[in-house]
Amino acid sequence: MEMGARRSGSRISIVVLAILAFTLIAAGAVLIATGRLCITSSHRPADRYEGVSGMNGVDVDGADADADGIADNDDVLAAALAYIQTRPHYKSVYYPSGYPDDEHGVCTDVVAIACREAGHDLQALVAADVAQRPEAYDIEIPDPAIDFRRTPNLKVFFDAHAQRLTSDACNISEWRGGDIVLYEGHIGIVSDRRNERGVPYLIHHSGPFQLRYEEDRLQSYGHIVGHYRLDPTCLALLS
Repeated sequence: MEMGARRSGSRISIVVLAILAFTLIAAGAVLIATGRLCITSSHRPADRYEGVSGMNGVDVDGADADADGIADNDDVLAAALAYIQTRPHYKSVYYPSGYPDDEHGVCTDVVAIACREAGHDLQALVAADVAQRPEAYDIEIPDPAIDFRRTPNLKVFFDAHAQRLTSDACNISEWRGGDIVLYEGHIGIVSDRRNERGVPYLIHHSGPFQLRYEEDRLQSYGHIVGHYRLDPTCLALLS
């Protein structure tokens, strides 16, 4: 009788522990999914490419939109890396001012903030382009606070106002750190570090359960629908 009671007590303890563990896991998942807890690491993966960097073979015009002595592509890359160091929590929120101001963000914010630091304010640029070419955009009522944070709008804008480059990630000589890469429903910045085959890493923010902001996902994330480099001539939209 005593032995049976002990076994019964052990089973109850196991069940209680299992329930507690499940509750903690579920609570953690909710915190992560709602953007209250960030598990994404800003640690950079090592550069594993031992060949000659493809970036050396890319023609760069040396454009410097913000006149800080640093080329736009290098500015974009540095700003993207600085942004992910803040470890933004993934959450889609509408901001009346446009840019996130509460430590949250989505994929488009990585690109928009990086471009802004290079002298290309996508909020103002997209709004100006929508005003000048409304027929090009699938927008019923323009809203400068959110239009630049939507990937379909960014595709229309970059197709018209950025340098359009290869979408073949295996053509490694055509990819440079600070380039912009667009997928169906997603966007990111090309890293200056590469995998063993010379394919650059991807700097992006795809969701709350993403483990790293910089990953070897350029090829594997999905179908690439656009590869761009900033073109300073787009700034004429604001004049």
